[in-house]
Amino acid sequence: MYSLARSILFQFSGETAHELALDGLNAAHNVGALSLFTKKAVQAPVEVMGIRFPNSVGLAAGLDKNADHLDALGALGFGFVEVGTVTPKPQPGNDKPRLFRIPEKEAIINRMGFNNKGVHHLVEQVKRSKFQGIVGINIGKNLTTSVEDAEKDYLYCLKEVYPHADYVTVNISSPNTPGLRNLQFGETLEELLRALKEEQLRLAEQHKRYVPIAVKIAPDMDDDEVRMVAENIRNQKMDAVIATNTTLEREAVKGLKNADEAGGLSGKPVRDKSTHVIKVLAETLQGELPIIGVGGIDCAEAAKEKIAAGASLVQVYTGFIYQGPKLIHEVAEAIAAAK
Repeated sequence: MYSLARSILFQFSGETAHELALDGLNAAHNVGALSLFTKKAVQAPVEVMGIRFPNSVGLAAGLDKNADHLDALGALGFGFVEVGTVTPKPQPGNDKPRLFRIPEKEAIINRMGFNNKGVHHLVEQVKRSKFQGIVGINIGKNLTTSVEDAEKDYLYCLKEVYPHADYVTVNISSPNTPGLRNLQFGETLEELLRALKEEQLRLAEQHKRYVPIAVKIAPDMDDDEVRMVAENIRNQKMDAVIATNTTLEREAVKGLKNADEAGGLSGKPVRDKSTHVIKVLAETLQGELPIIGVGGIDCAEAAKEKIAAGASLVQVYTGFIYQGPKLIHEVAEAIAAAK
């Protein structure tokens, strides 16, 4: 059934297909039809960041930037759903077209640019949602906010989403907001994480509830840079690291249509890069912080690689677009069986 739907959707541009698919999911969910096409969620609980996840497979941020489709996506069997990236103020993102498929490699290039309706819209959608599962909220900075002032945007978003999130992800690794990846290094990262930690502890006292913070990093770092970032995240007592975001590298898709489009590459070509980053993180962190693995997970074997490398949870995005809802259950069952 999904392969037929995909063949139809792939006749449209990447972004149009994305919107049609999500609207279709909402419509099917609203009339109670999703259960006809999906299995019940795999029950294989795991505790990470002090949270009990129903299973180890989550949806990565980016698919549902505004939490407009949270109920429908939550009904597909995910152990958790991460929405966003959201910014303080609404913004249109980069000019279209900005989403490109490379089907020969089951890959996608996007340069969306944090297009979203703003943090207040997302919060209202999460509050209205009937989804009872684990919700992560991914936060970023507005394009018009300088890198020097980025801390203010992250702190504003953290304060707004804190009461409504099970965990919060700090996105400092998207390649599509100029200068954003500079936040991953040195004193800049240290100062940002220190400010977020202070605000997290203040909010925990205010709301009588501790909400963990994960930091999402890029795959385009050498091993020494990954180690330095890991040390910084650990020293500032963050709660998890998500590895990885999209890559700027193009070697794996060289010569293919759309390969030269600007933006971040996701899907099969990033599988080995993200797994390697997870291994380096695991060696550095020595179990002190959990790792959430994402990048190129299109089958059970790819997910088990991430777990073997040191991840406690995994997230899917591009593999989910190419493979459909069956991927969620295949991966969740495989991880559960391997433990």
